[in-house]
Amino acid sequence: MDVLLWTVAVVLVAVGLVGIVLPALPGTVLIFAGLLLGAWTDGFTRVGWPTLLVIGLLGVATHLVDFVAASWGTSRVGATPRAAIGAGLGTLAGLFFGLPGIIIGPFVGAVLGELTVHRDYARAGKVGVAAWVGFIAGTVVKVGLAFTMVAIFAASMFLF
Repeated sequence: MDVLLWTVAVVLVAVGLVGIVLPALPGTVLIFAGLLLGAWTDGFTRVGWPTLLVIGLLGVATHLVDFVAASWGTSRVGATPRAAIGAGLGTLAGLFFGLPGIIIGPFVGAVLGELTVHRDYARAGKVGVAAWVGFIAGTVVKVGLAFTMVAIFAASMFLF
């Protein structure tokens, strides 16, 4: 039975890691579920609740990164607050359109937000690119946080 539970835990973590980049999968939720299942299978002897709490907080942080990253990118180029809000809303709206929406959403949202204040298309385009760069930076941070979650679990499981 333990082999089956560990197999399910590993599959959940692997699918979760893919889900960090693909919007159709709840990446960090699956990672956390897999790690929790692994800890439970081990009877919480090597990975306890304090460690799982830290892992869970890192998981929550990955969700915050999605909304902050594109807005942060726009603020770096002096965009208006509407552009920053537009980038965040574009990211949220993009979730409903799969991977293309996730990639294009921050750009479109920032451009539209900026255009509601300034009718300067060149400036709006620059703001959109900054939002997209922020999104890419956020994705890199999310991947790092996801691997940190797994590393903390592995360290607790095998080193301590």
